[in-house]
This record gives sequence, C-alpha cells and structure tokens, in this order.
Amino acid sequence: MADRQKIVYITRRERFNAAHKLYNPNWTEQENEDFFGKCSNKYYHGHNFELFVTIKGIANPETGMVMDLKKLKKIIKESVTEKLDHKNLNEDVDFLKGFMPSIENIVVAVWDIMAPQIENGKLHSIKLIETENNFVEYFGE
Repeated sequence: MADRQKIVYITRRERFNAAHKLYNPNWTEQENEDFFGKCSNKYYHGHNFELFVTIKGIANPETGMVMDLKKLKKIIKESVTEKLDHKNLNEDVDFLKGFMPSIENIVVAVWDIMAPQIENGKLHSIKLIETENNFVEYFGE
C-alpha cells in the first residue's frame, strides 16, 4: 500500500450575523466618514459573515481523519460563533474589546482563541468573508 503519511487540509464553514461600526474615536466624524464611508455609520451596519477554519495534518490511520469535524464544529460554535452571532462587535464581544472590529482584527482574534484548542493537526488558516467581494485570510503569521 502507498505511504499515507501525507499532510491534508480540512475546512469547516460556519456562518454568523453581526453588526459593527468602523470608527476611530481619535478622529473627527468627518475624518471617519472620509476614510470608512458608510461603515462608520453611527447606527452601525450588519453582515452575514462566513467563517472558514482550516486544519492541516496527517490522517490518523485508525480513523482516516486529521480531526473529527464534529469536534471542530463544537469548538467553533462554543468559542467563536456563539459569541459573535447576532452581536454588536463593537460593544458585546469580550475578545474584541479595545480593537476596531475590522475583519482583519476579527480573524486574528479568532485564531488566538482557536489555535490552542486544536489537539489533532494544526490550525492552518482562518478565512472570514464579510461580503461577496470582501474577505480576509490569516495564517498565524
């Protein structure tokens, strides 16, 4: 039989809905509007986010899996999506306090929460889609 010690990548997709505002309190309202546009709306705005969590590793010869996707789903749900879904990212999310809740900052925060929880394999990337045209990926660097 061929050598099966190959690194593979598995991805779990989850979704959540949340509101945020991109606004720098050190700037004037006009400076914020000039830079962030509609995203600085004082009443916030919302997105239907898609989160992709990719794990890499060698499949366990007994299970054929790098990681049980049911376990990955549970980690994402309990650690991330339950804390973000239908929340105001500026006001309601402890792990985003003190940060502008841009998608760039959100993926780094999600990485920091998830990386220590991956027991089999290793966290490879976090991808967050904000709109059909805007997304960010983070590889832990």
